[in-house]
Amino acid sequence: MKKMILPVALGAAFAAASFSVASAGTLEDVKERGKLRCAVSTGLAGFSYTDENGKWQGFDVDYCRAVAAAVLGDADAVEFSPATGKTRFTMLASGEVDILSRNTTWTFSRDVDLKFTFLGVSYYDGQGFMVKKSLGVNSAKELDGATVCIQTGTTTELNLSDYFTAEGMSYEPLAIETNTEGRQNYLADACDVYTTDASGLAASRATFENAADHIILPEIISKEPLGPLVRHGDDQWADIGRWVLNAMKISEEKGITAANVDDMAANSKDPEVKRLLGVSGEMGASIGLDNDFALQAIKAVGNYGEVFERHLGTETKVNLARGLNASWTEGGLQYAPPFR
Repeated sequence: MKKMILPVALGAAFAAASFSVASAGTLEDVKERGKLRCAVSTGLAGFSYTDENGKWQGFDVDYCRAVAAAVLGDADAVEFSPATGKTRFTMLASGEVDILSRNTTWTFSRDVDLKFTFLGVSYYDGQGFMVKKSLGVNSAKELDGATVCIQTGTTTELNLSDYFTAEGMSYEPLAIETNTEGRQNYLADACDVYTTDASGLAASRATFENAADHIILPEIISKEPLGPLVRHGDDQWADIGRWVLNAMKISEEKGITAANVDDMAANSKDPEVKRLLGVSGEMGASIGLDNDFALQAIKAVGNYGEVFERHLGTETKVNLARGLNASWTEGGLQYAPPFR
């Protein structure tokens, strides 16, 4: 999702809250509580949703479980809090949650004005458009005069305005608060077009009864590098979150999976694998964790590729190809710094 447009005073309030809360030592708080508190979306197929048993599932959810496994040795020691586009930053800045893993775009203003630290890019995305086939259009350049469902308080609005202006087209915005509200209005024909991140469009379409009746147009009008984030002011906690994500990427590159991670730890001759899985070195200890923190994370949820394919891949209803999110060894952009 995109950036909230905030008054300067509110941005300053976020900054003050960020420093005071983060400085308290998040790792110690999480260990004392025995639970990781993680903010996720209110419901987005493939990314974060509750299953028939009321258990949270999804790509963003599994990242939180990986952090919990690394920090607490228990992937289920997570308290999930659903957050909207408007509430997510307040929840993180105030200390209500320890980490935000909610399809959130990494931007300059979120780093600088809101005082958040992004931990890496978990999904490379871009804003797109979805329409019903019955509308009879095949390109966003044919949407002149359309009514567009658009989430308020986000840069989705700005991207949309810029695109239509540049193309010499007009549109009528229909303001919505959540993805659920957007889907409902779109399906009820209150708007002709639904716009958000392309992955979010695919996730929404996967929930439709007649998904084949809807198409995602080819135009991508923005860069949306999505990833988890924490408050400024606690470098140790940021390092933990960052290197859990990196460990998931490195594990895919090295062929480490949830099923073989113990065997790899016992038998691999690769020095980086041995460091990553805690067989050699004191990497975990340097950030306040057990040296096998990455092993625990991978054993709990799998490597990056396993998590992607389980929740978003071409064998799921969301049906997303890896594309830019393939490992760099396969021509994609997912690339982690060396574990040394």
